[in-house]
Amino acid sequence: MKIDVLTLFPDMFKGPFDESIMKIAKKKGLIEINLCDIRQWTFDKHRSADDKPFGGGPGMVMKVEPVDMGIKEIKNKANLAQCVEPKIILLTPQGEKFNQSVAVKISRLKHIVLICGHYEGVDERIRSFVDFEISIGDYVLTCGEIPAMVICDSIVRLLPGVLGDEESIKEESFENGLLEYPQYTRPSEYKGMKIPEILLCGDPKKIKKWRSEESLRRTKERRPDLL
Repeated sequence: MKIDVLTLFPDMFKGPFDESIMKIAKKKGLIEINLCDIRQWTFDKHRSADDKPFGGGPGMVMKVEPVDMGIKEIKNKANLAQCVEPKIILLTPQGEKFNQSVAVKISRLKHIVLICGHYEGVDERIRSFVDFEISIGDYVLTCGEIPAMVICDSIVRLLPGVLGDEESIKEESFENGLLEYPQYTRPSEYKGMKIPEILLCGDPKKIKKWRSEESLRRTKERRPDLL
């Protein structure tokens, strides 16, 4: 999978993209991530990627030209390499809310471009260049770089070969529409707290049944909206 990130702050990604699952996926050659500084497509001496909003108002608005040129360059490179044309995704509070099913859908794509919004927002005309818009939740962040990190981490771990145990993905929260069942490890007793006896019975069918029941119970208690 190839991921291009259009950002004003590429250095923000150095930590998250160089550790843990992202590092493993890159080392295995399962993903290619390019951090594209939007300012490389600006031409004034200040490398301005924003400007004051028409009609007045607070803040600054991300300019349309650099983003458009960045998208065109990425698409042209894909065409020259005879690769699948990338899907363009704008990260914005106004987009579709990101969840596990959206993560799965995106993970099946060959090439995506994530546009990180900033300032007071983006020039509305940028929306005409994108395939879909995504929001990671009903709250406001300073920039789109953090949502980009969240989305990348969520989709990369779904790619075949990234995780050591492929079965672990199937039993995680939200994969079947429910929260995950309680998990325990050694020691079997800690400060008087014992693990459920069923987990020591050695009967896979009974354990599976218990886990299914606990998953449903926990979802009813904590996230009834999922049912």
